Amino acid sequence: MLVNSDSILNMAMKKGYAIGAYSINNLDWIRYILEACNEDKSPVILSVAEKSVDHLGGLNAIYNVVKSLIKDLNIKIPVVLHLDYIDSFSMCKKAVDKGFTSIMLDTPLESDIKEAIKYAKNKGVSVEIAKKGNTESSYTDPYDAKNFVIETGVDSLSVFVGNKSNMNKKLDLDFKLLGEICRQVKIPVVMHNVTELTENEIKTVIFCGVCKIDVDIDWHLKHTYNNKIEYDSGKIGAKIKALVHEKNVLFGSKQRAI
Repeated sequence: MLVNSDSILNMAMKKGYAIGAYSINNLDWIRYILEACNEDKSPVILSVAEKSVDHLGGLNAIYNVVKSLIKDLNIKIPVVLHLDYIDSFSMCKKAVDKGFTSIMLDTPLESDIKEAIKYAKNKGVSVEIAKKGNTESSYTDPYDAKNFVIETGVDSLSVFVGNKSNMNKKLDLDFKLLGEICRQVKIPVVMHNVTELTENEIKTVIFCGVCKIDVDIDWHLKHTYNNKIEYDSGKIGAKIKALVHEKNVLFGSKQRAI
């Protein structure tokens, strides 16, 4: 069933586990992610980046495929359909109107943030905001983040503690800062750009309080199989399902949707 992210992320925050937000770069992948999570009895977030929408056929096509698969595959777990990295209120509105149940806005424009939160909440859609520091490269400040949450009423917060994407530099997370942010904001905290973290680092992130973790499926497939991905639907399907099963166990979300 399609749900907004509030219902599953607040429970994850309370119980101390995380839920995977699996990137969708191909409509075929949706089936494999849903099947794996249904087998694991794990809640799931299907994450579509705004930049991928046209490639996937548009917001309406994505929504219809997800709805049809949930019905046809008899999916019983909570499913969130999330549009990621939106840079304008107009796109937020389109996603909400097309049936997406969660949106993530990444913009410094206060007017867009306020409009998006108000519009989405009135429609029962969850809102995640990216909270950077005072400059593009600076870390999220815990007390600034706390005030931001109080002022806006946002549902979840994407934070920056050394996880800014940099292909030439290994991630160096400030776990102490991350823990303080989670303690201060008291809402679900989200981590992006953590694909390269080790299992122990992921467990530490969850221990700090993070309850939603992005999983870049395309990156994992290419690096696991040395950039030699066979795009035969059956073969890639098995690989995607194996990855999702692995992450659900690591995140602690397996058997949480029972």
